[in-house]
Amino acid sequence: MGLKHLAFTYKNLFLIDATRAAITALILSQVLARLDDLFGMPVNILYILAIIAACFALYSLIYSRIVNQNRRSYLQGIAIANAVYCIITLALVIYLYDTLTWLGIGYFIGEIGIIYLPVRFELKLVRQ
Repeated sequence: MGLKHLAFTYKNLFLIDATRAAITALILSQVLARLDDLFGMPVNILYILAIIAACFALYSLIYSRIVNQNRRSYLQGIAIANAVYCIITLALVIYLYDTLTWLGIGYFIGEIGIIYLPVRFELKLVRQ
């Protein structure tokens, strides 16, 4: 099934992205930061990642409500920002590999996958 056959609206894509980013921010700041010994990622980095995710959530929520024209460029903006977030997260996993636990590595690789799949979809959609 091609992208043309999927029922979607830009508003829904922004809302899905906002929800995903808000959940990420909450998990990073409220779960991983409190259980940092189980994951191995330094708390200050977890909070920075959480703030970035919260900003992405706010961006997507705002643009789901106010953007009526040129939505593709705003969707492309958040898709690229999410892709950069994935690259930064992967770089942190590589750089902090020795301090991360297997649970931490698993969480961050999973997070990258959960973020990257919609990014691919959004970028493909924007290019159509």
